[in-house]
Amino acid sequence: MKYEDMAKMIDHSLLNPTLSVDDLEAGIQLALAYNVASVCIMPYYMKRCAELLAGSTVKASTTIGFPHGANTTEIKKAEAVRAIADGCQELDMVSNISKVLSGDWDYVREDIKAIVDIAHAAGQKVKVIFENCYLNDEQKIRLCEICSEVNADWVKTSTGYGTGGATHEDLKLMRKHAAAHVEVKAAGGVRDYDGLLAVRELGVSRCGASRTKDMLDECRKRLGLPAIDATDSGVKSY
Repeated sequence: MKYEDMAKMIDHSLLNPTLSVDDLEAGIQLALAYNVASVCIMPYYMKRCAELLAGSTVKASTTIGFPHGANTTEIKKAEAVRAIADGCQELDMVSNISKVLSGDWDYVREDIKAIVDIAHAAGQKVKVIFENCYLNDEQKIRLCEICSEVNADWVKTSTGYGTGGATHEDLKLMRKHAAAHVEVKAAGGVRDYDGLLAVRELGVSRCGASRTKDMLDECRKRLGLPAIDATDSGVKSY
Protein backbone atom coordinates (compact mmCIF):
# COMPACT_ATOMS: atom_id res chain seq x y z
CA MET A 1 0.00 0.00 0.00
CA LYS A 2 1.40 3.39 -0.99
CA TYR A 3 0.72 6.61 0.90
CA GLU A 4 -0.67 8.20 -2.25
CA ASP A 5 -3.21 5.38 -2.64
CA MET A 6 -4.71 6.25 0.73
CA ALA A 7 -4.40 10.03 0.51
CA LYS A 8 -6.15 10.02 -2.85
CA MET A 9 -9.15 8.31 -1.25
CA ILE A 10 -9.91 11.34 0.91
CA ASP A 11 -12.20 14.24 0.12
CA HIS A 12 -11.25 16.68 2.86
CA SER A 13 -14.56 18.05 4.15
CA LEU A 14 -14.90 21.75 4.96
CA LEU A 15 -18.68 21.93 5.14
CA ASN A 16 -19.37 22.68 8.80
CA PRO A 17 -21.17 26.05 8.77
CA THR A 18 -19.30 27.19 11.87
CA LEU A 19 -15.91 27.10 10.13
CA SER A 20 -14.49 30.59 9.79
CA VAL A 21 -12.63 31.90 6.74
CA ASP A 22 -9.38 31.31 8.62
CA ASP A 23 -10.47 27.69 9.20
CA LEU A 24 -11.28 27.25 5.52
CA GLU A 25 -7.92 28.67 4.48
CA ALA A 26 -6.11 26.37 6.91
CA GLY A 27 -8.17 23.39 5.75
CA ILE A 28 -7.24 23.97 2.14
CA GLN A 29 -3.58 24.19 3.07
CA LEU A 30 -3.91 20.95 5.05
CA ALA A 31 -5.37 19.23 1.99
CA LEU A 32 -2.46 20.46 -0.12
CA ALA A 33 0.14 19.39 2.44
CA TYR A 34 -1.32 15.88 2.65
CA ASN A 35 -2.05 15.70 -1.11
CA VAL A 36 -5.59 14.35 -0.74
CA ALA A 37 -8.06 13.72 -3.57
CA SER A 38 -10.14 16.85 -3.13
CA VAL A 39 -11.36 19.61 -0.87
CA CYS A 40 -15.15 19.64 -0.51
CA ILE A 41 -15.90 23.17 0.59
CA MET A 42 -18.92 25.39 1.18
CA PRO A 43 -20.11 26.80 -2.15
CA TYR A 44 -19.46 30.44 -1.33
CA TYR A 45 -15.73 29.72 -0.94
CA MET A 46 -15.33 27.62 -4.08
CA LYS A 47 -13.66 30.28 -6.22
CA ARG A 48 -10.99 30.99 -3.63
CA CYS A 49 -10.52 27.25 -3.00
CA ALA A 50 -10.00 26.57 -6.71
CA GLU A 51 -7.46 29.38 -6.90
CA LEU A 52 -5.44 27.90 -4.03
CA LEU A 53 -5.59 24.37 -5.46
CA ALA A 54 -4.62 25.43 -9.00
CA GLY A 55 -1.53 23.60 -10.23
CA SER A 56 -1.87 20.83 -7.62
CA THR A 57 -3.35 17.33 -7.94
CA VAL A 58 -5.97 18.16 -5.27
CA LYS A 59 -9.34 18.79 -6.87
CA ALA A 60 -11.87 21.43 -5.92
CA SER A 61 -15.32 20.15 -4.99
CA THR A 62 -18.50 21.50 -3.47
CA THR A 63 -22.11 20.59 -2.73
CA ILE A 64 -25.33 20.96 -4.72
CA GLY A 65 -28.73 20.96 -3.00
CA PHE A 66 -27.01 20.41 0.33
CA PRO A 67 -27.95 19.02 2.80
CA HIS A 68 -31.56 17.95 2.12
CA GLY A 69 -31.74 17.73 -1.68
CA ALA A 70 -35.02 19.63 -1.53
CA ASN A 71 -34.11 22.47 -3.90
CA THR A 72 -35.92 22.49 -7.23
CA THR A 73 -34.02 21.01 -10.13
CA GLU A 74 -33.70 24.49 -11.67
CA ILE A 75 -31.99 25.80 -8.53
CA LYS A 76 -29.68 22.78 -8.45
CA LYS A 77 -28.79 23.42 -12.08
CA ALA A 78 -28.00 27.05 -11.29
CA GLU A 79 -25.84 25.94 -8.36
CA ALA A 80 -23.97 23.53 -10.62
CA VAL A 81 -23.36 26.13 -13.32
CA ARG A 82 -22.04 28.63 -10.78
CA ALA A 83 -19.87 26.04 -9.02
CA ILE A 84 -18.25 25.01 -12.30
CA ALA A 85 -17.72 28.65 -13.28
CA ASP A 86 -15.96 29.12 -9.93
CA GLY A 87 -13.60 26.22 -10.68
CA CYS A 88 -15.42 23.22 -9.22
CA GLN A 89 -14.22 19.88 -10.62
CA GLU A 90 -16.40 17.50 -8.61
CA LEU A 91 -19.98 18.21 -7.55
CA ASP A 92 -21.50 16.37 -4.57
CA MET A 93 -25.26 16.63 -5.19
CA VAL A 94 -27.98 15.48 -2.81
CA SER A 95 -30.82 13.50 -4.35
CA ASN A 96 -34.30 14.74 -3.49
CA ILE A 97 -34.91 12.65 -0.39
CA SER A 98 -38.61 13.52 -0.23
CA LYS A 99 -39.13 12.38 -3.82
CA VAL A 100 -37.17 9.17 -3.19
CA LEU A 101 -39.36 8.37 -0.19
CA SER A 102 -42.44 9.19 -2.28
CA GLY A 103 -41.36 6.77 -4.99
CA ASP A 104 -41.38 9.45 -7.71
CA TRP A 105 -38.55 7.83 -9.61
CA ASP A 106 -39.05 9.79 -12.84
CA TYR A 107 -38.51 13.03 -10.93
CA VAL A 108 -35.50 11.61 -9.10
CA ARG A 109 -33.94 10.41 -12.33
CA GLU A 110 -34.40 13.73 -14.12
CA ASP A 111 -33.13 15.68 -11.12
CA ILE A 112 -29.90 13.65 -11.00
CA LYS A 113 -29.50 13.56 -14.76
CA ALA A 114 -29.75 17.34 -15.02
CA ILE A 115 -26.70 17.84 -12.82
CA VAL A 116 -24.73 14.97 -14.35
CA ASP A 117 -25.33 16.38 -17.82
CA ILE A 118 -24.17 19.88 -16.82
CA ALA A 119 -21.06 18.56 -15.12
CA HIS A 120 -20.10 16.16 -17.89
CA ALA A 121 -20.61 18.81 -20.56
CA ALA A 122 -17.99 20.86 -18.69
CA GLY A 123 -15.65 17.87 -18.26
CA GLN A 124 -16.35 17.59 -14.53
CA LYS A 125 -17.74 14.83 -12.30
CA VAL A 126 -20.69 14.20 -9.98
CA LYS A 127 -21.17 12.29 -6.75
CA VAL A 128 -24.82 11.56 -5.92
CA ILE A 129 -25.65 11.55 -2.22
CA PHE A 130 -28.41 9.16 -1.12
CA GLU A 131 -28.69 9.91 2.66
CA ASN A 132 -29.09 6.21 3.37
CA CYS A 133 -30.13 6.65 7.01
CA TYR A 134 -33.61 7.58 5.79
CA LEU A 135 -33.96 4.90 3.10
CA ASN A 136 -34.71 1.19 2.88
CA ASP A 137 -32.64 -1.20 0.79
CA GLU A 138 -35.09 -1.19 -2.11
CA GLN A 139 -34.78 2.59 -2.37
CA LYS A 140 -30.99 2.47 -2.17
CA ILE A 141 -30.87 -0.15 -4.93
CA ARG A 142 -33.15 1.89 -7.18
CA LEU A 143 -30.95 4.94 -6.69
CA CYS A 144 -27.89 2.87 -7.63
CA GLU A 145 -29.69 1.77 -10.80
CA ILE A 146 -30.68 5.32 -11.72
CA CYS A 147 -27.19 6.67 -11.11
CA SER A 148 -25.81 3.90 -13.32
CA GLU A 149 -28.31 4.72 -16.08
CA VAL A 150 -27.47 8.44 -16.14
CA ASN A 151 -23.71 7.82 -15.79
CA ALA A 152 -23.09 9.46 -12.43
CA ASP A 153 -19.46 9.14 -11.40
CA TRP A 154 -20.01 8.15 -7.77
CA VAL A 155 -22.79 7.05 -5.48
CA LYS A 156 -22.33 8.41 -1.97
CA THR A 157 -23.84 7.21 1.28
CA SER A 158 -24.66 10.40 3.12
CA THR A 159 -24.17 14.09 3.76
CA GLY A 160 -22.70 13.61 7.21
CA TYR A 161 -25.59 15.67 8.58
CA GLY A 162 -28.32 13.04 8.70
CA THR A 163 -29.04 10.63 11.55
CA GLY A 164 -26.36 8.19 10.39
CA GLY A 165 -23.40 7.83 8.07
CA ALA A 166 -21.71 5.12 6.05
CA THR A 167 -22.22 1.53 7.17
CA HIS A 168 -20.40 -1.49 5.80
CA GLU A 169 -23.73 -3.05 4.87
CA ASP A 170 -24.73 -0.05 2.78
CA LEU A 171 -21.34 0.16 1.09
CA LYS A 172 -21.53 -3.51 0.09
CA LEU A 173 -25.07 -2.98 -1.21
CA MET A 174 -24.08 0.07 -3.25
CA ARG A 175 -21.01 -1.58 -4.71
CA LYS A 176 -23.10 -4.60 -5.68
CA HIS A 177 -25.92 -2.67 -7.36
CA ALA A 178 -24.08 0.25 -8.95
CA ALA A 179 -22.62 -0.38 -12.40
CA ALA A 180 -18.90 -1.03 -12.67
CA HIS A 181 -18.28 2.45 -14.07
CA VAL A 182 -19.86 4.08 -10.99
CA GLU A 183 -17.57 4.43 -7.98
CA VAL A 184 -18.64 4.42 -4.33
CA LYS A 185 -17.97 7.14 -1.75
CA ALA A 186 -18.37 6.69 2.01
CA ALA A 187 -19.28 9.72 4.10
CA GLY A 188 -19.93 9.96 7.81
CA GLY A 189 -18.56 7.53 10.37
CA VAL A 190 -15.08 6.81 8.98
CA ARG A 191 -13.04 8.35 11.75
CA ASP A 192 -9.62 6.71 11.68
CA TYR A 193 -7.07 5.02 9.42
CA ASP A 194 -8.32 1.51 10.17
CA GLY A 195 -11.80 2.63 9.18
CA LEU A 196 -10.41 3.97 5.92
CA LEU A 197 -8.66 0.67 5.21
CA ALA A 198 -11.86 -1.23 5.99
CA VAL A 199 -14.02 0.69 3.52
CA ARG A 200 -11.32 0.42 0.86
CA GLU A 201 -11.60 -3.36 1.16
CA LEU A 202 -15.32 -3.03 0.40
CA GLY A 203 -14.63 -1.30 -2.90
CA VAL A 204 -14.86 2.32 -1.78
CA SER A 205 -12.69 4.71 -3.81
CA ARG A 206 -13.44 7.94 -1.93
CA CYS A 207 -14.19 8.85 1.65
CA GLY A 208 -15.39 12.15 3.04
CA ALA A 209 -13.32 13.06 6.08
CA SER A 210 -12.74 15.92 8.48
CA ARG A 211 -10.11 13.98 10.47
CA THR A 212 -7.77 13.86 7.51
CA LYS A 213 -4.65 14.83 9.41
CA ASP A 214 -5.06 12.11 12.04
CA MET A 215 -5.84 9.45 9.43
CA LEU A 216 -2.91 10.23 7.18
CA ASP A 217 -0.46 10.82 10.01
CA GLU A 218 -1.22 7.26 11.12
CA CYS A 219 -0.86 6.03 7.54
CA ARG A 220 2.58 7.61 7.23
CA LYS A 221 3.62 6.24 10.62
CA ARG A 222 2.70 2.67 9.65
CA LEU A 223 4.48 3.01 6.31
CA GLY A 224 7.61 4.33 7.99
CA LEU A 225 7.36 7.70 6.28
CA PRO A 226 8.42 10.98 7.88
CA ALA A 227 5.71 13.10 9.43
CA ILE A 228 4.47 16.03 7.39
CA ASP A 229 5.83 19.26 8.85
CA ALA A 230 3.03 21.74 8.48
CA THR A 231 4.62 24.38 10.71
CA ASP A 232 5.12 26.87 7.92
CA SER A 233 2.11 26.00 5.78
CA GLY A 234 -0.71 27.30 7.95
CA VAL A 235 -2.01 23.79 8.53
CA LYS A 236 -3.78 23.20 11.82
CA SER A 237 -6.18 20.78 13.37
CA TYR A 238 -9.70 21.94 14.18
